[in-house]
Amino acid sequence: MTTLFVSDLHLDPARPAITNLFLAFLRGEARQAEALYILGDLFEAWIGDDTPSPAADAVAAELHALADSGVPIYFMAGNRDFLVGEDYARRAGFRILPDPTVIDLYGRPALLMHGDLLCTDDVAYQQFRAQTRDPAFIAQFLSQPLPARVAFAQQARAASQARQSEMKEGDRAQFETVTDVAPAEVEATFARHGVDRIIHGHTHRPAIHSVQVGDLSCTRVVLGDWYEQGSVLRVDADGMELESLAAG
Repeated sequence: MTTLFVSDLHLDPARPAITNLFLAFLRGEARQAEALYILGDLFEAWIGDDTPSPAADAVAAELHALADSGVPIYFMAGNRDFLVGEDYARRAGFRILPDPTVIDLYGRPALLMHGDLLCTDDVAYQQFRAQTRDPAFIAQFLSQPLPARVAFAQQARAASQARQSEMKEGDRAQFETVTDVAPAEVEATFARHGVDRIIHGHTHRPAIHSVQVGDLSCTRVVLGDWYEQGSVLRVDADGMELESLAAG
């Protein structure tokens, strides 16, 4: 049996090919899995479970069908969809996990994260993250009418894109450093949780890294995004494989 991990699908009606690729994945390979973990940014944007979305409804139906077939599904929020709540979780048949979470993976502990908590060099983002994850902020935001939430999300996205463009134009090397994980935070996270494996997404830099933390040889797996093709990590008792799935 194989456990599957995906993240950063960024599903959006504007990219139907990627949604179709994910639905095919759920109907195909995922049906034979021991479990499926979605480590954040399942959707390009999420402003509340009450938002009308036929595309999100179709994804929920297919996820629930997978769960009904006997494959447990676990979801961890990302920076784009941290407002996914228990209502959508019930509709999709998955369990929401806190970020981070340690699981037993074939007899060895593994730390699961979305990955943005590791990007501590991006101070402005970490401040924004802390503000928007505050329960009081979330309650106030979700209490607003849908048009107001849409407007806020559009403004926040535009501001983020403008900031990233400015950083790229100013110093490309610094941009790459700031938007990637901070090595010191990675080492500290390994030590803090007492694990030798971390699996995360967020940075869109798929790879399997070897990290030396003191006398311990550790592994950090970075899942790829699904903007143009799929990315899946397969783990079983014998090892792991990180692979791209071509879009149709």
